[in-house]
Amino acid sequence: MPKMKTHRAGAKRYKVTANGKILRRQAGKKHLLTHKCAERRRRLSGMVAVSETNLDKVKLELPYIKYSR
Repeated sequence: MPKMKTHRAGAKRYKVTANGKILRRQAGKKHLLTHKCAERRRRLSGMVAVSETNLDKVKLELPYIKYSR
């Protein structure tokens, strides 16, 4: 059976921590930042874990990723 291909856009979007959690960036930080307060901009700049509901979709995009959940 041939090797599965990694979805390249997904590989650039997600990061795996040492503990095996998959992290993603938060939406809303690319444009229209002038009317958003500084606290909101700081909160959106951090990385958050991928939710359990979307984890199966990420696993399909990245078949060789090592994670633990």
